[in-house]
Amino acid sequence: MTRETYASVLVPRSFFLDRVAITLRRFVVKIRKNCTSCKCPREAHDVCHEEWVSVRSRLGLKGEESLLPIGCDPREMGLAWAPPGLPAHKVEEYFSMLPEISVPRLGSPGERYRDRQLAIQLPKQDLARAYCRHLNPKHASSADDFMAARNEIALDIGNVEEVLEGDRECGAACHAPLKCGSLAVYASKLGLLCHPTCFRCSECKELLVDLAYCVHDDALFCERHYAEQLKPRCAACDELIFSGEYTKAMNKDWHSGHFCCWQCDESLTGQRYVLRDEHPYCIKCYESVFANGCEECNKIIGIDSKDLSYKDKHWHEACFLCNRCRVSLVDKQFGSKVDKIYCGNCYDAQFASRCDGCGEIFRAGTKKMEYKTRQWHEKCFCCVVCKNPIGTKSFIPREQEIYCAGCYEDKFATRCVKCNKIINSGGVTYKNEPWHRDCFTCSNCNNSLAGQRFTSRDDKPYCADCFGELFAKRCTACSKPITGIGGTRFISFEDRHWHNDCFICAGCKTSLVGRGFITDNEDIICPECAKMKLM
Repeated sequence: MTRETYASVLVPRSFFLDRVAITLRRFVVKIRKNCTSCKCPREAHDVCHEEWVSVRSRLGLKGEESLLPIGCDPREMGLAWAPPGLPAHKVEEYFSMLPEISVPRLGSPGERYRDRQLAIQLPKQDLARAYCRHLNPKHASSADDFMAARNEIALDIGNVEEVLEGDRECGAACHAPLKCGSLAVYASKLGLLCHPTCFRCSECKELLVDLAYCVHDDALFCERHYAEQLKPRCAACDELIFSGEYTKAMNKDWHSGHFCCWQCDESLTGQRYVLRDEHPYCIKCYESVFANGCEECNKIIGIDSKDLSYKDKHWHEACFLCNRCRVSLVDKQFGSKVDKIYCGNCYDAQFASRCDGCGEIFRAGTKKMEYKTRQWHEKCFCCVVCKNPIGTKSFIPREQEIYCAGCYEDKFATRCVKCNKIINSGGVTYKNEPWHRDCFTCSNCNNSLAGQRFTSRDDKPYCADCFGELFAKRCTACSKPITGIGGTRFISFEDRHWHNDCFICAGCKTSLVGRGFITDNEDIICPECAKMKLM
């Protein structure tokens, strides 16, 4: 685990830092920007400020409200706010140009979104000194001067107007033309007309809530980000910092004493701290909440101690010892057994297994090759024939031996009885002997017999045609071979043979199969034809 500690920086550094920090500690619980119970942002709990009915009163512009043209009452239209001075149909037209979440209809997500934006863009502690709970009285005049100058020079509320000229462009970043007769927002401080959707803060890019804006360097800002262009803001209490002395830490600004531990709220100003999940912790809280306990001594591994870990267990550097001989295991090979750690020699002496190849033990840290219940050193895991290491290549076990694929094929693979080459696929078995399909051919014509009718003579295979031509009896009648393949019947008499279909009377041509017959020299005749011949 990697841990980093930081120290907050006081700007400028004060010789009375400790005294100031001690004085402010009793206020720390009250200045957190986050809820101490659920840690969520404070504005999530309290975003409505009912003491201000409108944004004009929020900005301290109550006296000008009577000068505005009379429009409609937004609440009669079901809205929490509407641009002042617009008739109802124009109000609807204006809101139709905005995203739905920006339309503050009563009881809708839009109303809640507006409340949040009021709290974010127009923080009340920026607008009235009465709401600044952490403003030092000696800086009150600076705060008054800042607010007065802002209200006079930069702060204003935009007006929604109808575009009367057809050649005007949007004064915001888009610079697209404004359609004549459409609605636009006029910022009098800059003399610009903008599309309603372009009237946004240059910093946060959000629509300016209730059209309240500030001007700085010819750009539009919400009041919050305008103020932050000129003054630092405390990340804890969310108030502007008017003193010349404050703390910078975590790329943020803090009142002196407001930069505090996320757990106990103790001030971290001028103190070391640890950043965890983007939150700062004092050393004590970090160690009590996050630090690991040592497996050996059961004490916390403090922030200044080296934390050595193995399989979710942790040790002080000085406690990382062999469980048997107590020698340090830092930067050494070690073995683990039953949640205990051992140096290489002690582990080997007590627990090491032996190689099935060479019979030597596996020393701690040695790479081991395993297959089922057997194990080898990497160099011993080799083919029994060629002796080459197998490593991660495929292998074939046979009985107690290991073979590489090549040697196994050479020694055990099925070979064709004709060509003696290995049969990889598509073999034929004849008389319990293997053949390649292409090698299993007729012994006379060499045509393939695979899938064909065949017979044998003297243990040699022949196709039906060759067998008939070479070895079969011949029909006395038609002189063709009598093969007997396919169940063909034949008739023999003395040294002569006939196909069933050829065994007929030489005279009347009737079949003599199953009938008596008489020989007449080379012919055979039925009894009737014999009688006729004698008459």
